[in-house]
Amino acid sequence: MNEDVLRWLQAQLGPDTDGNDLAARYERLRSAKAVALEVLHERLAALVAEPLKVTVNGIATIDNSANVTALERHLVQLETVAAPDAPSTASSELIAVPLRSRPRR
Repeated sequence: MNEDVLRWLQAQLGPDTDGNDLAARYERLRSAKAVALEVLHERLAALVAEPLKVTVNGIATIDNSANVTALERHLVQLETVAAPDAPSTASSELIAVPLRSRPRR
């Protein structure tokens, strides 16, 4: 994994994301987008596994439902973004064009 891919992943997942973990996932998955999607799905699963809202009457309320919505939105957005290691959509094929001489005047 090169530096551009690592920076893109940290921009998508946060600067505190462990680079060694990202590198290991990249070696296994071979795609920056797949790594980002896997990490975000794990974060979403961890949030959903716990109660989304906890209230201690008169003291505090913790509500993670907005975080779940934000992660879901980020997952959808990530599907449309091109990762730096993605093959370019521009065709790199060469096209042969036959040359013909013009008639002389």
